[in-house]
Amino acid sequence: MALINRDAAQKKIVELIKKLSPGEAIEVLSYKRNRRVIIIKQTDDTLCIKEQGYFEKEIIVDSNRLHSLLKGLFRVEFPRSRKLRVYRLKNNEHPERPLKKL
Repeated sequence: MALINRDAAQKKIVELIKKLSPGEAIEVLSYKRNRRVIIIKQTDDTLCIKEQGYFEKEIIVDSNRLHSLLKGLFRVEFPRSRKLRVYRLKNNEHPERPLKKL
């Protein structure tokens, strides 16, 4: 996918997560690609969210809480970003590469 407005990204991500099968993921990167949030669909109701940027943490949540959680995550991880990069990742394609430093 291309660049998406931060405000529109929350709604788009919630729609994409519903279409994913378990094991697939969505990766959200800042414009400069130095911070990211990875949302992995574990089951139909459970998501694993990995935050890599200002904070390094992993959260397990229900899929119905995703929209409100994304709002807070984006405020923390992407405070000044207006555009975000959103990618769909297939099974076993979860990136563990180091983030780009500018």
